[in-house]
Amino acid sequence: MKINMKINGVNKSFEVSPDEYLVDTLRKNGYLGVKRGCDTGVCGVCTIHMNGKAILSCVTLAARADGQEITTIEGAGKEAERIGEYLVSEGVEQCGYCSSGLIMNILYLEKCVEDPTDEEILHYLSGNL
Repeated sequence: MKINMKINGVNKSFEVSPDEYLVDTLRKNGYLGVKRGCDTGVCGVCTIHMNGKAILSCVTLAARADGQEITTIEGAGKEAERIGEYLVSEGVEQCGYCSSGLIMNILYLEKCVEDPTDEEILHYLSGNL
């Protein structure tokens, strides 16, 4: 089946199978910042934005993205860079594999909550490694 979506501001068309997950569609088409982690939607590694909302691409069928606007870490630009630099400056020691999903969830938190409480931060980031 053919699906159309706007990825990082660019219109794209892909042939996908009905049972193909969005993480696989994105990765095989060069969006390698989207990672595969747990495959059950609990680690947050595969987080992207669909129509401005953070979603888990490993549990979202690619067909559901038809006609939608997708933002990956590659399309998050300076905002993602700002958060990444902050994490490094605070001494966050990671291999970086899960960083893109964490950054995408932080961006979503910033969009949704102007001055988050500790509880709100925990709520938004609880699904991330």
